Amino acid sequence: MSELSFEQMLEESLKTIRTGEVVEGSVIDVKEDEIILNIGYKSDGIITRSEYTNTPNVDLTTMVSVGDTMQAKVLKVNDGEGQVLLTYKRLAAEKGSKRLEEAFNNKEVLTAKVSQVLDGGLSVVVDETRVFIPASLVSDSYEKNLDKYAGQEIEFVISEFNPKKRRIIGDRKQLLVAKKAELQKELFAKLSVGMTVEGTVKNVTDFGAFIDLGGADGLLHISEMSWGRVENPKKVFKVGDKVKVLIKEITGDKIALSLKFDDTNPWKDADKKYAVGTVVTGKVARMTDFGAFVELETGVDALLHVSQISKEHVEKPSDALKVGQEVTAKVVDFNNEDKKISLSIKALDTAEEAESTEE
Repeated sequence: MSELSFEQMLEESLKTIRTGEVVEGSVIDVKEDEIILNIGYKSDGIITRSEYTNTPNVDLTTMVSVGDTMQAKVLKVNDGEGQVLLTYKRLAAEKGSKRLEEAFNNKEVLTAKVSQVLDGGLSVVVDETRVFIPASLVSDSYEKNLDKYAGQEIEFVISEFNPKKRRIIGDRKQLLVAKKAELQKELFAKLSVGMTVEGTVKNVTDFGAFIDLGGADGLLHISEMSWGRVENPKKVFKVGDKVKVLIKEITGDKIALSLKFDDTNPWKDADKKYAVGTVVTGKVARMTDFGAFVELETGVDALLHVSQISKEHVEKPSDALKVGQEVTAKVVDFNNEDKKISLSIKALDTAEEAESTEE
């Protein structure tokens, strides 16, 4: 019986490996683009950058250190240079796929960083396994530009898992919808008509502004923006403005808001300021065929009928007045219930004439 040489005994003491086998080794060297592992085989194992991660141009010396223990899968027992070609990312992807399957079955909420912004959605990587989140499932509202999500950590659930077709779909929208519903429930539980709350302008339209109250949106209609007239809400508000509003009405999940607070109501003491016989000054705000409306203060307009503009005959208001013109007249009628005030320049002129005649 012949004695075995040292080389033969060493070779027999080393394990044998096969393609596809998972091996564990210790890192003995790290370069920018490859990792060298001692895997207890006659040749060292090599993991190239492309087989470590899907992230391009990453410096492997920042990811792995000498002495680290790691697992990898054998791609080739001999890469042509006598070394074993290994893959870390494919093994991680297999583990990641299993992890995602469990998350799918358990409806688990996952967190991952957005690795790519694509035309149709976002791509995230979980344990080297790609998950695609379609644009329609990124948010609970339409978003034209998804670039803001680049590099951002987001939460999502797996809504579809089919690795055979390489179809693993993530859904962020349902989490946002559920969270919004919870916030809405909490908000409606503490809201009541007459309350003053602070909100943020979310959107401005021609007919009003939508205010985010922290769980639900309320509508501030153009007619409720001021005691006076508002021609264009977009000239008053812009998205992001903070505003304190009054809860005017709650109907189901709809909230009507107002900026007409009682303590700022100009009609509150109008009966004293604009009593019949009082001489007032205001600006012509608008005109109709039958008269001109004079703004006495914000929210208080009075009618100067065409027959009361002058002692002389006036065919139409625009023949004697123009918008923005300041006029002085006498209050000849006051109706607090209907919030109507009637003015007369003619009555004022007549009174002045009578006074002058007496003198």
